[in-house]
Parts: sequence; C-alpha cells; structure tokens
Amino acid sequence: MRKILFITIFFGFLNSCNVLDVEPTNSIPESLAYKTKSDVQRGILGAYNSLQALNYYGLTYLTFSDLLSDNLINPPNATAASYREVDNNAVLPENTSVEGIWNAAYDAINVANNVIAVIPKLDFLTQDEKNQALGELYFLRALHHFNLVNYFGDIPVKTEPTIGLTQVDAARVPVQDVYKQIVSDLTEAEKFLPEGSSTIRANRNAASALLARVYLYQTDYSRAEAYASKVIDSKRYTLLNNYGEIFKDYSGESIFEVDFTPLDRNRVAQYFYPLTLNGRGEVAPALTFYQSYEPDDKRLIDIFGLSGTQPFVKKYSDQATGGDNIKVLRLAEMYLIRAEARANLSIDLHAALSDLNTIRERAGLKGIQSLNKDDILSAVEKERGFELAYEGHRWFDLVRTNRAIQVVPTVKNVHQYLLPVPQSELDTNKNPGMLQNPSY
Repeated sequence: MRKILFITIFFGFLNSCNVLDVEPTNSIPESLAYKTKSDVQRGILGAYNSLQALNYYGLTYLTFSDLLSDNLINPPNATAASYREVDNNAVLPENTSVEGIWNAAYDAINVANNVIAVIPKLDFLTQDEKNQALGELYFLRALHHFNLVNYFGDIPVKTEPTIGLTQVDAARVPVQDVYKQIVSDLTEAEKFLPEGSSTIRANRNAASALLARVYLYQTDYSRAEAYASKVIDSKRYTLLNNYGEIFKDYSGESIFEVDFTPLDRNRVAQYFYPLTLNGRGEVAPALTFYQSYEPDDKRLIDIFGLSGTQPFVKKYSDQATGGDNIKVLRLAEMYLIRAEARANLSIDLHAALSDLNTIRERAGLKGIQSLNKDDILSAVEKERGFELAYEGHRWFDLVRTNRAIQVVPTVKNVHQYLLPVPQSELDTNKNPGMLQNPSY
C-alpha cells in the first residue's frame, strides 16, 4: 500500500507536506542549495533518506546484526556469498556487503555534516529554527557513528563535511572517543529538540532513548536507567496489547523508525521470505532459536510463519512494495534497558523484575520470580532476544556482554566480535591511522 507521509509543521514555518513531493538534497553547492526555508527542509529530508540505503536500514545493516548471532542463518539454498561469510563469522575484508555498510553509514554522516555546516550561516532562520534543525541532524550523526562503532570498533569520527560522500580519509580513533562524540551530539540534540509526536523525525524522546542505549552499551547503568525512565515516564508511548500491531507504521509503541515507501523501498521482507512464498530466502530463523520460545508466547505468530514445517521471519511482510517501516527505537526496549541497568546496579531488584515482567506478561507469559541478580540478568538477555528478534540487537547484545564466544559456535576468539575494515577503505584512505582490525 502506498504510504503518504505528512510532516508536522517544521519550525513553525512549513505547512504539512507530502515528503514524496519534496526531492531531498544530498550534495549540491551551498550557494544553490539553501536560499529558502523549503531548501533547508529538503536538505534535512536528504539526511533522513540516507537511512533508507539498501546497505543500511534498507537491508544489510539490519540483517547482519542478527546473521552474525545465533538466531538467524544463511540457509543452504541461499545464493549470497557475502551472507555466507557473515553467518560463518568468517568475514573477509573484501566482503562487498560489509563494505556497503561502511560506505552507507559514512555517506549518511557526510550528508548530515553538509547540512550542519550551512545551518548557522542562514540569516533567514531564527535561532530556534536553527537549533531544531541542528538537533535533528546531531541525532542522525550520533546514530550513524553508534552503528559504525559497534560493528567496527575504532573508527574515524567525522564532524566536518567533505565534497565526495565516500571520502572518509581520516584516522581511526579509540572507541571511548567515538562514544564521547556520540554523547555530545545526543546531548545537544536532546537540548534543542521538542518532545514531538512524529516517529520518523527525531525528537527529544528519541534522543533520550538512544542515550539510554548508548549508556547501556558503555555499562554506565545509572545513566542508562535514568534515560530509559525519562522516556517511559514521558507517557508519550504505549506498550500495545497486540504484539503484531507494533510493527504497523507509526504505531503507538514506536519512538523512532525509518520510513519506507514504494518509491523508497527496502528489501527486508524479500530476503526473509522463502522461495516457496516468492521471497529470496537468503536468511532464515535458526531452528534452535525458533524452538526456544515458550509455546504460549503470543509473539510467535507475529514473528514467524511456516512454509510447510520450516519457519520464516514474517515480522516484515511487505514483499510487494518494500514499504515496511523499520523500528529503530521502541518503548519495550526502554523497559528492558531499565531492567538490565537496575539489575546491574543491584539497588532495586524488585523494580528490575517488574520491568522485565511487564514485557513477559504482554507476551502472555508468567513473570519471573527470582530476585537473584544473575538470574534476572540471564532472563533479561533471553527476553531481549525474544522481544527484539530481527530488529538488529542480538549480535550487539552478545558482544557487549562478552557472551558471543560462549553462545555462537563459529565464534572462536574475541577478534571476531568486530567486522574487518573494508579493504577498499584501506586501499584508498592514505591516513597512517587507518589500520585493519586484528586477525584480518
């Protein structure tokens, strides 16, 4: 179904408009690009459109974060060689799909940086209008750097625009410095943005939600708990009773999602659906993961379908137009972040258990009763796997807790926790600080 997207009045100076009628601006001369407020709008929409790239949320970035883990496989009849390497956790620097993730994210950063650079110079915008524009762009830049650092470890941090979108040409910096930039961008975004109600444009709650995830990954549990609570306590989002309703576009549980339409489509459903149902069947649920759900779990029928006796992922189902929106942040994750943070803090294990059981009970399952910290953390890990399946979390959860080497049979050493820097980047980036990850 063709989706028509209406944007809320932007900065108080644009009427609602159909995004499909606004041609985004990715990289055009500054003197020509930004003469009116509509031009600014086009530039910002171009930054959002970068998320739709096939190698980004349009397919590869999202899919690989589960394919590396224990819940998704590349089945024997699949044809994509780059996917086979990822499933086997034996990725080569020449892997074209990994190169695609790297390039898509850095392209997106550069698009955002190009708009960020010009906003302060525009005298036809008020300071409030400039701040809101910068807030959205800082959010996007933080998201891109966060996605890169979790796949590749030390990475170049880019805060200045370049003419060529794929021109990285910078040294890798330590992970902790990447996180400093991410937190700085998100803190500014949170300060500048209104609460808002759109799920496809960054707002204050989206910045807070991403900060909750960032702090969880850094094991800063106090801040993770505080930011997750901030989003939950805003009362702007609802845990929907019907799990399947969550994945409808712009649902009440969604905090931030990537918008896809027939003109800007993704290929996620096409790759998840089997050949018997006219899909490509490049990925499929690991049978052991499918069988690990409790029989009474209501989520089963919304996450999986059956082709004969073989399960497939149907969380994304629009093969025809590729119009399924991809959820990046949603309320259930905030409850699970808060549960994990509270358990690690060991301050209020009852509260940690309450958050965990809120998600379990929505799925029709009995609550966990143990107040043992390790039991709660183990249950949260499992619940994140079940609740957030195929939304791009599982691999990063296993890596950040150093559990991938225990859980994934093809992971033999911690060097496999990171993907290789693409060989094409090593060949073209002449900065002496651009080095390959160990063991590649």
